[in-house]
Amino acid sequence: MGGGGTQAFSLVLPSPSYRPQEPAGGLLVEEMRFRTTHGRGVRSFQVPVSRMYNNILNRYHAKQWSRCCSQEFLAKTSIEKTEKLPTRQCRLLKKYRLSATIEKDYISRNADAGKFRTWLLQKLNAFYLFSRPHTIIGTVVGITSVSLLPVETIADLSLTFWMGLLKALIPGLLMNIYVVGVNQLFDVDIDKVNKPNLPLASGEFSMGTGVALVVLSSLMSFAMGFMFQSPPLMSALLISFLLGSAYSIELPLLRWKRNAFLAATCILIVRAIVVQLAFFMHIQKYVFGRPAVLTKSVVFATVFMCFFTAVIALFKDIPDVDGDRYFGIQSFSVSLGPERVFWLCINLLLLAYGSAVVVGASSEFLYSKLLIVLGHFTLASILWFRARSIDLTNKASITSFYMFIWKLFYAEYLLIPFVR
Repeated sequence: MGGGGTQAFSLVLPSPSYRPQEPAGGLLVEEMRFRTTHGRGVRSFQVPVSRMYNNILNRYHAKQWSRCCSQEFLAKTSIEKTEKLPTRQCRLLKKYRLSATIEKDYISRNADAGKFRTWLLQKLNAFYLFSRPHTIIGTVVGITSVSLLPVETIADLSLTFWMGLLKALIPGLLMNIYVVGVNQLFDVDIDKVNKPNLPLASGEFSMGTGVALVVLSSLMSFAMGFMFQSPPLMSALLISFLLGSAYSIELPLLRWKRNAFLAATCILIVRAIVVQLAFFMHIQKYVFGRPAVLTKSVVFATVFMCFFTAVIALFKDIPDVDGDRYFGIQSFSVSLGPERVFWLCINLLLLAYGSAVVVGASSEFLYSKLLIVLGHFTLASILWFRARSIDLTNKASITSFYMFIWKLFYAEYLLIPFVR
């Protein structure tokens, strides 16, 4: 230390018992305290240095630090200097001159990476909503269940079968995204009333993004269908494309969703007939190479799903009655009223479950008889008790029940492979 008009600069190291703290950002920052004296005044500076304490303490003695301090180091580490410090060379400090810069770059990169992860998760969630996940699950469960109907022995569950199933699933899912996507493109204004959380209605996706997803999905689906060379598969994709387009697109002679009967017919043909027959034939003839013969199980699945998809087609408009009425969509719920359509749907499902119990009771196989009879009786009972508690004046309650019907739809596909 000097006296009078002189100025001195020294470093005060923490004691050996000092342990640095971990801040919220996750980067260890230790403090070196510098002290300068000018006359009688004393000023201190704190320099953030990353993970330096242990290395410095072990390799150098504290008195070596008191000899000098580089002004260049202080400038590089962005310390505010309130006094002019002497310029001296200090190799030890110059060695750690990059620490503060690296720390700033590290924090900046972490912030950019965090923003990117947040953005990516938001877009993935928007795509998840755009694909209408309950329909995606229905497609996966439906195609898988129907594809199991031609299986006669455990040996049939070979690599050939699973590859054939994937060849049906992937283009089928892509076509599903096309169908629900094109519907959202032409229903943006309606969805702002009925389903404001959908990405196009909420503005999460632009119209350009929606068009790109729809076009890409359809092209990829058709490309795979053509490449796999299975006429039943290609027929299913083409029929789904045509009916999905006719259902939603606003063109002369199209936009069939405005007519309740045509709208229900579109859904029934695709979900009840095309899915059952086309994908059954795909596995039966073009994967197993067997004669194209319809079995009892596939006939049952087709008839039963005609009831079920009719219910879905009718029920899906009950929560949307306000928006449909405002935009002139003459659904059955608008024409007949939500309550009448609701109980029509419940009665159709109960009739379907009763028919399934009769079919199960006539089976020659004990395991099939037990599973089909008990399974459908249980589902019918759950449906009846749940329907009695529904509040038809509450849109959230109706929407929840609609999702419950889709769960019954999934459960039915779990039972269908046991019909023998």
